[in-house]
Amino acid sequence: MTELVDCRGLSCPEPVMLARQALEKAADQPVTVFVSNAVARDNVTRAAKAMGRQVKVEDEGEDFKLFISK
Repeated sequence: MTELVDCRGLSCPEPVMLARQALEKAADQPVTVFVSNAVARDNVTRAAKAMGRQVKVEDEGEDFKLFISK
């Protein structure tokens, strides 16, 4: 089951911190993170890759959906 983390409207570093917590809790399970700006998208992507994860980004209207997997 995919963990969902809604970080829309939050400024960094909050999206990175919430995404990291979800990734640690989910172990090898996928995590989907929603963010509302390009800075948060880039920072969460960088943090996830530093944790050895793969990231796929999709535009979700004005927001971004990040699919993070092992």
